[in-house]
Amino acid sequence: MGAVPRIGDSKVLESRETEDGTTIRRRRVSSDGRRFTTYERIEPIVLMVKKRSGNREPYDRDKLANAVRNSVGKFMSSNLEVEDVVEKVTNLLRERGDDVVTATEIGSTVLDVLAEQNEVAYIRFASVFGDFKTLDDFEQILKEQKKKKGQK
Repeated sequence: MGAVPRIGDSKVLESRETEDGTTIRRRRVSSDGRRFTTYERIEPIVLMVKKRSGNREPYDRDKLANAVRNSVGKFMSSNLEVEDVVEKVTNLLRERGDDVVTATEIGSTVLDVLAEQNEVAYIRFASVFGDFKTLDDFEQILKEQKKKKGQK
């Protein structure tokens, strides 16, 4: 068995994108005529969550899904709805381009997504996220949401 071909000593014969658009397959030929294939894949950034304590931990979609599910209760009728919220939140966080997000940024992003999808779920999540203690806390968030809705 000969030496492993080197990419720098090769020429690309063919490039093809996979159906899902996340990988490029390249057929190459080395300077000595051997053919081989390389793959170029998108490697998403690993999001880290900076906690209030200053500690960092990896972003966990399941943890977020459980938090949303526990906060909004029956106001989301299926796990698919919760997964849709988590997917949108995850995409918005990744689009920022930062590899570190705060727990507060995650909560605010969940609120933004819920505000568009389900007003009652929004209020329920806001009450947990904002640690509401009094009726005034609920009245304040309702006023803010009505004001935002009136501006659209």
